[in-house]
Amino acid sequence: MLKQICDFIAKWMGALVLLGAVVAVLFPAPFASVGTWVINPMLGLIMFGMGLTLSPQDFRIVFSRPKDVIIGCLAQFSVMPFMAWLLTKVFALPDELALGVILVGCCPGGTASNVITYLAKGDLALSVGMTASSTVLAPILTPLLTWLMAGKYVDVDTLGMLQSIVYVVIGPIVAGFLIQHYLPQFTKKAVAYLPAFSSLMIALTVCVVIGHNASRLLSGGMVVVLVVMLHNVSGLFLGYGIGRLLGLSHDKRTAISIEVGMQNSGLASSLATIHFAAYPMATIPGAIFSVWHNISGALAARIYSTGKHEARSICQDVEP
Repeated sequence: MLKQICDFIAKWMGALVLLGAVVAVLFPAPFASVGTWVINPMLGLIMFGMGLTLSPQDFRIVFSRPKDVIIGCLAQFSVMPFMAWLLTKVFALPDELALGVILVGCCPGGTASNVITYLAKGDLALSVGMTASSTVLAPILTPLLTWLMAGKYVDVDTLGMLQSIVYVVIGPIVAGFLIQHYLPQFTKKAVAYLPAFSSLMIALTVCVVIGHNASRLLSGGMVVVLVVMLHNVSGLFLGYGIGRLLGLSHDKRTAISIEVGMQNSGLASSLATIHFAAYPMATIPGAIFSVWHNISGALAARIYSTGKHEARSICQDVEP
């Protein structure tokens, strides 16, 4: 029964996050009473769970298929930061919201991307390799890109952001990886419940962030919601387009598309809370992205998996 409940939670992650966001907007007081300090531990737990799922084989992918991983990472750290900057200019967002959108764009791929790639029947090994690589690169590239893209809006604490990423992302992943290696029996039992656990942590993180910023979110209007949606969709679309332009298979295009489009928005909200406390609305884009990219990711998985099935059917029809 517990396993069935966990499977249900993981399957309907997007709906769960959306429901939590709506409840937090309508009834913010209970979530606002929770200190924002809990965001980092919850994000760390998600990263720890991701570490439990990694194996040495996942890291070998980076070296055995460097071309694919490099293509994906270049797309990750070029498409999303540039599109974030471009959209903030086109829609003339206030500096606080622009900072939040850019911060989301400069973060590494989200942990949910591996689950979505699996559901989309994409190249899961490539997705994991990209997630691992972009996360390792994040302590350097996320602060640097944020400074380049948003430096004129605020003074970016590059060193502080780097330290936060190491503590919140790299450290928990390494801890999970070590436990997976030295306690395989425990890990084997725990992994079955990780998707549901991560889904609940993501939903709670979104609720806390929105609870603290519900009034600002409502006053921000639909423009920032539209910008976040366009940012995510453009990442999905351009990620797939880059893969197609370079002649990659549908499976690889799918993995790159999802990895590029789905950002670690929880990390963006956490960094905004810690380093840009003077700009409270900077946390809003990350919270909205956390809700939206799970919904769009589920839709993308449906489209990509259907496209793969149709492509296979066509190939079978033309075979002699």
